[in-house]
Amino acid sequence: MLKPEYQPLNKVELAKELKVRTNQRSAFRDALSELETTGELNKGKKSRYRLASRSKRARIESFVGTILFSRDRKRQSAFFVPDDPEAHLSFRTMDRPRIFVPGRLSGTALDGDKVEVHLVRSEPPRWERHAGLRPPRRPDPTGETGDELHAKVVRVISRTRTRIVGKFYAKGSRATVVPDDGRLPTSFRLTSILPEANPGDVVVAEFTGWDSPHNPPTAAMIEVLGRDTDPGVDILAVIHRFGLPLEFPPAVLHEAEEIPETIAPEEIERREDWRARQVFTIDPEDARDFDDAICVTEKSDGTWELAVHIADVSHYVKSGTALDREAQRRGNSVYLADRVIPMLPEKLSNGVCSLKPGVDRLTHAAILEFDAAGKPTGSRFASAVICSHRRYSYEEAFGLMSLDDRGVEAVSDEKEKSLVVHLKRAWRLAAMLREKRFANGALDLEFAEVKVVLDEQGHAVGVKRSDYDESHQLIEEFMLAANEAVALETKNAPAPSLYRVHEDPDPGKLQDFAEQARAFGHIVGDVSNRAELQKLLANVRGKLEEHSLKIALLKSLRRAAYSKDSIGHYGLAKVNYTHFTSPIRRYADLIVHRALRRILSRRHEPTAPAFADRTPAFEEMGAIAEHISRTERVAAEAEQETQRLKMIEYLEHICGEDDETVFDATVFEVRPIGAFAELDLLMVKGMIRKDDLPPRDEYFFDRGREEFRSRAGGPPIAVGQRLKVRLYRVNKSRGFVDFVPVSENQGKRVRSRG
Repeated sequence: MLKPEYQPLNKVELAKELKVRTNQRSAFRDALSELETTGELNKGKKSRYRLASRSKRARIESFVGTILFSRDRKRQSAFFVPDDPEAHLSFRTMDRPRIFVPGRLSGTALDGDKVEVHLVRSEPPRWERHAGLRPPRRPDPTGETGDELHAKVVRVISRTRTRIVGKFYAKGSRATVVPDDGRLPTSFRLTSILPEANPGDVVVAEFTGWDSPHNPPTAAMIEVLGRDTDPGVDILAVIHRFGLPLEFPPAVLHEAEEIPETIAPEEIERREDWRARQVFTIDPEDARDFDDAICVTEKSDGTWELAVHIADVSHYVKSGTALDREAQRRGNSVYLADRVIPMLPEKLSNGVCSLKPGVDRLTHAAILEFDAAGKPTGSRFASAVICSHRRYSYEEAFGLMSLDDRGVEAVSDEKEKSLVVHLKRAWRLAAMLREKRFANGALDLEFAEVKVVLDEQGHAVGVKRSDYDESHQLIEEFMLAANEAVALETKNAPAPSLYRVHEDPDPGKLQDFAEQARAFGHIVGDVSNRAELQKLLANVRGKLEEHSLKIALLKSLRRAAYSKDSIGHYGLAKVNYTHFTSPIRRYADLIVHRALRRILSRRHEPTAPAFADRTPAFEEMGAIAEHISRTERVAAEAEQETQRLKMIEYLEHICGEDDETVFDATVFEVRPIGAFAELDLLMVKGMIRKDDLPPRDEYFFDRGREEFRSRAGGPPIAVGQRLKVRLYRVNKSRGFVDFVPVSENQGKRVRSRG
């Protein structure tokens, strides 16, 4: 092509000219496509190729980032998220930089891969070009005229996902695995099969390669999980899909076993001794690891002392050890529907680090001072030893906090009565802190939780609702106060540490949320004003739509993350914030403990360790923050996925017993395809599809009102409307639940469930 006498040739003519063998034709076509994608070649009239001009080749810019696919296999499109949001003006003008990637231009990329892309301007359809119907060119963010930009993958830099979980199918000599995850290609060709595998089994395969988008990717089967109806297989599939670790390496377990069960007397001697003080814990009923305890003292002058004792994991897990490396790799514990995948081995998480009642435990304490009105007046930090006097569940604590004076006097055991008085005293302080926090602009984003109850075989047999009552609020306020005090201490040191940050939201997304709230009939002011947003949240409290609207608001906000810089927390309205209170289950907290200890040792605090553990340098902190933010997101997705699976299983279970079971639901969104509704008590979201609305063809979508209207004069289906619905269709693999409305008369004949 560099020769002056070259005349443009099409791919067939080029192959003939270059003497490309038949078995090389596919690779040759891919190479031409790649050269065209990278801008080295131009394809002109009659699909003939010529070398692009040097100036044009020089203008083509490459960008590196992550590709994220949609879950819809029928329309396998994706978005490219750049590593450097400042790399192109188009990115800089976006609140959340991302560029659309058409499925045909995604090459051999898989969801989550690190890729290199070129930005391409959308071309009009070929029929428009030939018919002379070219639409007006729109200005783009760069100031040039042109059509909307999209990205084209030119190279896969690194693979993020190597494990594929799905169903095994075999026909003749062809064997494939169809992934559960809709973000992956429709199938992978298996290059090896385990002898125990049977068609229809759920299997795990290791990705082996993908040479061309015209051919399926390949994988090797490495494990057979069983039939999808076998107990526990659904959760195991999620564990493998998200790459969660099931076992600890032998070196980690060996280090854990070497840790003594008892505390050395010399270690107790150098610490503040709180064993005689009324320290107690409040945790979920099914909790096994207790990493925080409290003690509240109201002084004679009306001032307050709050001691927040946190399990001293840093005493047992030293920097650079196998325990530390594994904890950092995991990043956090993962709480699935049927099990916990802990960050630390059980010897620590449920043993020597857990603040169980009646046993001596080492803690790192934040001792905070408040005036009579609950205003912070001082703080100090100390290594301590405690012996928890009582372990309360949230339900127990709430019941005791609700007792009046007569009820407290009726408690016969004097020790228990003293603890109840302490508990009620603690709530008085927590209530003041909570009031001040919301006065400062914090957002009330808490709501009741509904979790599935499983039997011994892991089958969903019931649900449990947990309301966010005063017992939860008490612990939250004290943990927030401790986290804020530690963040201020490490920031002012200054010393490298980790912070929990939450950036300000995009005003446009907040306005979308405001429109949703208006659709429910709420009067909404300027939600970019924190006070107006708080007012709206107060108005929805206790309403049926509270859960839906709070979830919608959370989706409109940025995701909280970890950072080496203290840039504040929007949701909590705090200038400085970190995570200090859960080192058993979060690696970030363990790092913060070490950073705080190092600061105290430099000041020669009496209870500081003689040799402070190593803490990462500033830049290393940034890499750790990025890693644990990612593991946190993975854990959250896996937890939600298992809860979703088990909730669908529960719905199928109760509707299998009685297929006429009726639920109360509230419509929270309406689109032309159908109405989205949430079950009031179970908080399960699903769709009422237009095609399923009875009777056939009676309902039509009114775009102006954004609702379904009945031609026969029946009630419209609009946002905020309450309906009685029945489970109609379930797609477990894609997480879809479809409902169908039933009439009021029909609803009265069957019992509502929830």
